[in-house]
Amino acid sequence: MGKKRFANLNRVEPHNSYKQFNRWRQERMGKQRLKDYSYQVPCVEADKTFLQRNRTTPTLTWVGHSTFLIQFQGQNIITDPVWSSRMAFHKRLAPPGIPIDDVPSIDVILISHSHYDHLSISSIRRLAGGKQLLVPAGLSAKLRLKGFSRVKELHWWESVTIGAVKYTFVPSQHSTRRNPWDSNSSHWGGWMLEAVQHPHSGRFASEAGGDMNRTSGDEPAARQKGEAAAAGNEVAASAEPQKERSAASCIYFAGDSGYFSGFKDIGKRFNVDIALMPIGAYEPEWFMGPQHVTPEEALRAFKDTGASVFVPMHYGAFKLADDTPREALDRLEAERRRLKLPEERVVVLPVGHVWQPNEWLKKL
Repeated sequence: MGKKRFANLNRVEPHNSYKQFNRWRQERMGKQRLKDYSYQVPCVEADKTFLQRNRTTPTLTWVGHSTFLIQFQGQNIITDPVWSSRMAFHKRLAPPGIPIDDVPSIDVILISHSHYDHLSISSIRRLAGGKQLLVPAGLSAKLRLKGFSRVKELHWWESVTIGAVKYTFVPSQHSTRRNPWDSNSSHWGGWMLEAVQHPHSGRFASEAGGDMNRTSGDEPAARQKGEAAAAGNEVAASAEPQKERSAASCIYFAGDSGYFSGFKDIGKRFNVDIALMPIGAYEPEWFMGPQHVTPEEALRAFKDTGASVFVPMHYGAFKLADDTPREALDRLEAERRRLKLPEERVVVLPVGHVWQPNEWLKKL
């Protein structure tokens, strides 16, 4: 019996054949000389003292690429931990927003998929704290072989509640591979973080040794908006917020994805406040399109989810494709203007900036 291989919702196959890869390699030999990689995304020094002490104020700090430190409902959460100084043959374009030894004790680590620019084993090992790992289906066995015991894997739409946060694994359009033999042997996706109650004072699930309850994506809290749509109250795929929001109660970390119908499904199931969306590694589009959204597609996906605020990621740290960080930001801003989205709806974070979303949401 062969290994289980995971697939995309829309049955889109990635362009990863040798013939396609060779065509890209031939094309980029001429392009690279015309590209300007001198631009570095803005970087600021993180308020490490505040981050170490904070357990009450929601914050998002962009470490770089797809790595965020999220402080939410009393938990310290890391997404796709990668502090690597290089990726393959390319040096990191901008330093991490927080040195890894200065990161506060981590309660939960979220992994979107197994690609090396989203999952660094050495980075996970160096992070301090209880570190409950939530990972896609098919990935837990590999991580246990690496010595990690606190690993929980989920399929699409499955949820687990840790302390005051409900984590739901949601679809994306992508693929996985860490070696020539394990293609698509584990899943890929994004994560939804929902506040479910007020955090218990001074005690958190990962420190207390568990308090982790698993449910399927068909539970009422996860399908509330889907049921409304089924009843005939179709939720419009619009960039306008569905309700007045003064505090972040739902954060969507999209992981890595091409544009697909699943963004609308996510928008129907959740009331998203903040969407962390990729905007880089999209060129050439004929090659990268099935797996990586363009900046324009990222804003389209943002509208599909009905989120209040868009925070771009997956650019500025590594040279993974032919686009540059400056190009990604310029295209994002041009599309925002074309769509007539208010400036405050798109928050471009400097690396290392400790952003407090509740203060921002009050302005909307």
